[in-house]
Amino acid sequence: MRYYLAPLEGITTRIYRRAYHDCFLPMDKYFTPFLSPHTKKGFNKKELAEILPENNEGMELVPQILTNRAEDFLETAEKLIYYGYEEINLNLGCPSKTVVSKGRGSGFLANPEGLDRFLDKIYSKAKVRISIKTRIGKEDPGEFSRLLKIYNQYPVKELIIHPRVQTDFYKNKPNLHVFEEAVRESRIPLCYNGDICSKEDAQAIEERFPSVEACMIGRGIIGKPELLGDIRGQEPADRERLRKFHDKVYEEYRGVNMGDKNVLFKMKEIWCYWGTSFPGCEKLLKQIRKAERLDRYEDAVQSCFETI
Repeated sequence: MRYYLAPLEGITTRIYRRAYHDCFLPMDKYFTPFLSPHTKKGFNKKELAEILPENNEGMELVPQILTNRAEDFLETAEKLIYYGYEEINLNLGCPSKTVVSKGRGSGFLANPEGLDRFLDKIYSKAKVRISIKTRIGKEDPGEFSRLLKIYNQYPVKELIIHPRVQTDFYKNKPNLHVFEEAVRESRIPLCYNGDICSKEDAQAIEERFPSVEACMIGRGIIGKPELLGDIRGQEPADRERLRKFHDKVYEEYRGVNMGDKNVLFKMKEIWCYWGTSFPGCEKLLKQIRKAERLDRYEDAVQSCFETI
């Protein structure tokens, strides 16, 4: 089984990816948080930092594009080809209301005719392989049968399926019956995505779907960065490695001159997931969430690592 790091907006940045790749068992493939096309000739400074090959050395990185306009996708794809990318991922999975209200991400799934026209244009004109990350529908799992028929018409590099509908967001359980349908009917190589939070979760997917060769992990790996090592039988990560990982992320964010407030916001966002790895530290985790100065944050973090 190959394992991929899911793109999480604001979290799996090039700083997070670099620290993870250096400290834990590397993923087989990484995906950038989505790029939204714009009218500028090139990428802005933030986007460029994310996709520059020298900032992602040693990783197989796939940029992800979020749009419902074929022309915008193709223009952004050309910019990415210039930097040497041979695969681009189309985001049809984001459940965010601001994205969905514009008919993008999983909101695009509610317009299968428009999606079909879009895919016809990008697959007929793009000079790069295109994979797709999708949910199984906007509101009803029954939508997926039609969506899969559409996907099957095109040379999709890989279909990454998160078997929830948009209105589920991240609630309810992934619909494995629909994923089972995909395994039976898809002409495209499949990747499973959704609620892999433990070695047992990964084993259950591998045992139920032995023909599926790839699995994408998002929130599970953010909450437990040593998870892939667990899945592949490595010794548990010790406190020193966890601390090294934290410090690499923290110092890199401090080093890009984004300001203390933004550094704290970035780190607190990671701790929202990572806190589950620190049982018995509830009061200290609360101090981390409430910290308004870096020194207060650092003190609370130090106490957390001394506790585990």
